Amino acid sequence: MTEKKEDPYPLKNYSLLVVNSGSLKKKFIFQQLKKNGPKIIVVNKDKNWVTSYADDLILADTNNHTETLRKVMDYAKLNRIDGVITFWEDDVLLTSKIAERLNLIGVPYNVAKIARNKYNFRQFCQDNHLPSPKFRAVSTRDDIKKVAKDFNFPLVIKPAFGSSSAYVVKANDTQELLDVFDYIKENFSLAAESALKEGNDIFVEEYIDGDEVDIDMILQNGKAKFASVADNYSTAEPFFIETTHALPSSLPEESQKKLTQMAEEVLEKLGVQNGCIHFEAKITSQGPVPLEVNLRMGGDEIYISSKKVWNIDLIEEAARVALGIFIPKKYDLIPKTYVMTEALHAQDSGMVSSLHIDKEILKQARVEQIYVGKDVGDAILVPPEGYEYLGWVTVSGDNTLDVRDNINKALKGISYRIVKFDEDSTIGKTSRRNRFSAANLKKNLVLGASKIEHLRSISISDQRKLHIGVACNSYDGQDGAVEGEIASVGNTIQDTLNILGYQTTYIDFNKLPEAISILESKKIDLVFNVSERINNSSLLEPHAAAILDAFQIPYTGSNPFTLGLCIDKIRVKKLLNYHGIPTPKWDYAYSLDDNISEELRFPLIVKPSNSDNSIGITNDSVVTNSKELKRQIEKIIVQLKKPALIEEYIEGDEYDVSILGSEDDDLMVLPLARTIFDRLPDQHWHIYPFEAKFGDGSFVDKYLTIQQPPKNVPSKLTSLITEIALDTYNILDCHDYGRVEIKVDADNNPYVLELNPNPSINQGNRVPKVAEMIGLNYGAFIEKIIALAIKRYKDRPPYYHLQTNLV
Repeated sequence: MTEKKEDPYPLKNYSLLVVNSGSLKKKFIFQQLKKNGPKIIVVNKDKNWVTSYADDLILADTNNHTETLRKVMDYAKLNRIDGVITFWEDDVLLTSKIAERLNLIGVPYNVAKIARNKYNFRQFCQDNHLPSPKFRAVSTRDDIKKVAKDFNFPLVIKPAFGSSSAYVVKANDTQELLDVFDYIKENFSLAAESALKEGNDIFVEEYIDGDEVDIDMILQNGKAKFASVADNYSTAEPFFIETTHALPSSLPEESQKKLTQMAEEVLEKLGVQNGCIHFEAKITSQGPVPLEVNLRMGGDEIYISSKKVWNIDLIEEAARVALGIFIPKKYDLIPKTYVMTEALHAQDSGMVSSLHIDKEILKQARVEQIYVGKDVGDAILVPPEGYEYLGWVTVSGDNTLDVRDNINKALKGISYRIVKFDEDSTIGKTSRRNRFSAANLKKNLVLGASKIEHLRSISISDQRKLHIGVACNSYDGQDGAVEGEIASVGNTIQDTLNILGYQTTYIDFNKLPEAISILESKKIDLVFNVSERINNSSLLEPHAAAILDAFQIPYTGSNPFTLGLCIDKIRVKKLLNYHGIPTPKWDYAYSLDDNISEELRFPLIVKPSNSDNSIGITNDSVVTNSKELKRQIEKIIVQLKKPALIEEYIEGDEYDVSILGSEDDDLMVLPLARTIFDRLPDQHWHIYPFEAKFGDGSFVDKYLTIQQPPKNVPSKLTSLITEIALDTYNILDCHDYGRVEIKVDADNNPYVLELNPNPSINQGNRVPKVAEMIGLNYGAFIEKIIALAIKRYKDRPPYYHLQTNLV
């Protein structure tokens, strides 16, 4: 029996700083590090699942390099750090900065900047006489047209930053290239590729023909201690989403040798001396060509593949390089087995409707690893709408044929169904030029079909660690029905959040000095803004959001510009008219001397132009002649002291369209609600008067029929209503949640009445009620709004609404 040699450099004697936990699928990295024994220090934005594996945690936003460097240096003054490493592409540059600042082993920052930017890397290869296709940066359509004249098709257009194939597209002619350029410009999103936070530069290069490979390497002191070539296969062009990864490579030994030699030459010229490197290249008829250099361990299947085939632990070896522990050369290795990984892709964007994994079949197929990142009900977006897949499965085998048989067996044990989005239901389909021009709209509607999206940046357990302020209004028992409702919603939300485990603080904007004091003194992570008044004035509702902006405190719901605009129904009407949104014909009066357009046809409805909650609307608001019109305008202007909005009366049913979300990739239309005024007495007009909304409920029970969802309504009508509502919601720049009110006439022509950007969301109100129909109970609904706000602040810069141009 051979005695096991003791490790002369045990990792347990060292302290390793890991930059960023990454997503939950990186959990295995920390499990392996923990097993190997070094003290693990993690610098991370917040406390999440990684706290179970970290010996120390440095809380810092890794997107803010200055803040992170300061906190790491403060920690290093009192604690030992022997090495620094990251397994996350987004943090390669930050890791280089930390290594230089602490004088640790790593890649120099100026080198990392070249490798991190694909365009700069192409320029580097050209300057150093390394193989490189013809390439050029582009920023306008004119640039594209010039490239089309100077370059040979096919061409590939791609972002300079990114760690995956997101937005990397092949074009075969000038028109395709222009279409793809427009598509990338319109769809650039951190949600699709977080690495794009470094920049949104785009370049074009001539297509490189040949077999694509990965070269995974361990470099120490400028020497390759380990190198392995793996085969990569991509999906059908024009996109470059990987489908299959096979190790060892089936390429001839001579080709593999040329690839590793080329990779070593590139890294030597770059000045990369140490690290675990994931090198992407192609082998062409002219020899190997570098594609990009990733200065960290490859993702997904790379670790398990190297472990099984070569018995090389890339996590441990990467840690040893970072810590300066000598690694013997492990270059010429004999494969212990063969592995193949297959990505679980969807053919079309849609929703996961079924998912089943047969463990017995997987066992027979020698499955080494399976990862599924989607659940039933989740949306999945594939090119051109997005760059997602369900997960992957890795199998082993005794040889190339055996491993292929096993991957086929494994795929039979993983069954899933994607409900494809039906493009025929989309308004305006005939006006779309190509497959790319519809990407945004299709993406919206696919996501709208998903019941609950998984949050990308924060788990539900971490979300509940937030300190939530509830901005609202309180009233005593002597106030009216409206005041009672306004007070109730804040209390209900706070109670709900407390039950879910949140720390909450009540902020009453009717007591403004006290509210200001709370905002100044308490560390509140996010405010759930349901404040409808300040100093008991509904006209000051937008100012609550403005105050939160001024205090740099994130909040749910719409910004002050949208809230202020929607209070002024006259301005909303003008904006809807400008954008061609159907709305009843209208006019307005600020004084009794204003003339009302003679083109309006009776009956008409007269409303206060800047009040909410149906205040000032009664059955008398609908008028049938000039005398009644004059009387009602006088009531609004003289008695209520508000401008008057006059609209042509629409007789038919009323639809409430509740919408969640803010951005193209998270908009969700909830089931519609329909009010039928079928039981009203003859003398009652088909409207929602104040008593219907804030009475004792008898009016609704006695006279109205409410359907949630609507019954026996043509699907074309509901689609049209939905599209018009979405357009209204987007035109008015609504955030997180809102409700659009639409009425249809006798011919089912829809007309927008108004948008409520922060509608009442008390338990039992319209919006949370329809949310229940897609599986969101009240607590889940409130948490969904919080999650949407978190995503919005993550994806957009602060105060971006200050630059919003609504027209």
